[in-house]
Amino acid sequence: MQRPAGFRYYHAIGMLSVMCLLVSNTIAVKVIEIGSFVLPAGIIVFPLAYIFNDIMTEVYGYEKTRSVIWWGFISLAFMTIFYIIANELKPAVFWQDQDSFSKLFGFVPRIAVASFAAYLVGSFLNSYVLSFMKVKTKGKHLWARTIGSTIIGEGADSIVFNIVAFWGVFPNANLIQIVISGFVLKTLYEVVATPLTYFIVGWLKRAETEDKFDYHVNYNPFKFD
Repeated sequence: MQRPAGFRYYHAIGMLSVMCLLVSNTIAVKVIEIGSFVLPAGIIVFPLAYIFNDIMTEVYGYEKTRSVIWWGFISLAFMTIFYIIANELKPAVFWQDQDSFSKLFGFVPRIAVASFAAYLVGSFLNSYVLSFMKVKTKGKHLWARTIGSTIIGEGADSIVFNIVAFWGVFPNANLIQIVISGFVLKTLYEVVATPLTYFIVGWLKRAETEDKFDYHVNYNPFKFD
């Protein structure tokens, strides 16, 4: 079957990935407890960004996923700039919530800087591992690719993000607990979502008539087309 010109759902998946990134960085200023785990509230949505990353890499290939990763980075940068501007603007005389606003959004820039580094490192590792494994396994064992790439990508993300965001904010013991908790829960998130990932990937491959294998692809994250 001849593939129609362009892709119908690529940009939708990309926008959903960027949306998850922005929302997770906004709510990450709150630290929550889930059972015995202690971690930023961004855990409830951020793993979805990695799942969309997996889906894009599996269906459309590393190069198109690389483009979305960088647009997510740019979107996060603009979000941070506007948060800083909004926080610095003089509040109206009758508005009494500046301290609360500053407490939340004044902390976001540090969270964003942490996310800049963690997102790029983790996302590119995640996409690279899945792409590389797909070629090596000849497209078999999708579950191994999604979970394996998540272990590498989310592991790097958890370490980089939490150290940059919370070093000196929390005691080292609590920081280590947050890193481990985030890594474990993000990986479990991916495992639980595997059936849904299978369904979406299968549906997209049929709808787009595309199943990209990255033979001889340039994995340099700084290569721009």
